[in-house]
Amino acid sequence: MGFIMLLAIRIILIIVLTPLVGGLLAGFDRIISARVQGRKGPPLLQPFYDVLKLIKKENIQVNKTYKFYVYVSLIFIILTAVIMLMGGDILLAIFVLTLGAIFFAFGGYASQSPYSIIGAERELLQMMAYEPMVLITAAGLYMVSKTFFISGIISQDVPAIVYLPAVFVGFVYILTFKLRKSPFDLSLGHHAHQELVQGISTEYSGKELAVIEVTHWYESIISLAFVYVFFATSNPVSHVWAVIACLVVYLFEIILDNSTVRVKWQLAFKSAWIVTGVVSIINLMILSFLKF
Repeated sequence: MGFIMLLAIRIILIIVLTPLVGGLLAGFDRIISARVQGRKGPPLLQPFYDVLKLIKKENIQVNKTYKFYVYVSLIFIILTAVIMLMGGDILLAIFVLTLGAIFFAFGGYASQSPYSIIGAERELLQMMAYEPMVLITAAGLYMVSKTFFISGIISQDVPAIVYLPAVFVGFVYILTFKLRKSPFDLSLGHHAHQELVQGISTEYSGKELAVIEVTHWYESIISLAFVYVFFATSNPVSHVWAVIACLVVYLFEIILDNSTVRVKWQLAFKSAWIVTGVVSIINLMILSFLKF
């Protein structure tokens, strides 16, 4: 009975704390972006203020179905966060995360807006671009640790980054898709100069727009959790270095977002597959000849 209570408390803490940390990262993102652009920028807690404001706003309902997909997407993303942060099966987490992205794309199609439909199509193209790299990352981590469970992967004596440097580079490359940063923010435009306006989220308002923002906070932490796995080992000190690596990668993505412009979907798709097919496959081929 005590074990069940402890497990329930851990799950509740993950569900509550993950978006809080994700929101702080979003605030950090805005501050750094403003500094890069020579502006003061908003306060660190501005993303939370925005979400609270959206919750209080009146919803403008386009139809009765498109909102359903957003909430289902959030449920799958929360489930992914629980699986990963509890040290569960990384392959299962990837599949559940993909389901969340698919339902989000369905919401874009259901809204019947031209901008949303284009955004939904680009969302699916993004998934086709980055999913192979994510699966190869899981395969590489399995080859190193002989397990798909994150708790087992981070209990090794040597960090996975030692054996999978090219896979890590490839994952950071497609991480730009997952974090919706330039030059690969194809489906959901956050900047005024982009031709897609708000893309897949164009027709959402009020509470549903707040749900989309919270979902993105979860996704940010999930994406950085993959980075964390590359550096964490059985040595407690390594977990500190893993957190630092996550922050460095996130800072890199922010700077990249503010120093590049969106590329065409064709280039994004081809480049992601080239990186996946050349860099990562070579790394796995070399790894297959090593004996652990």
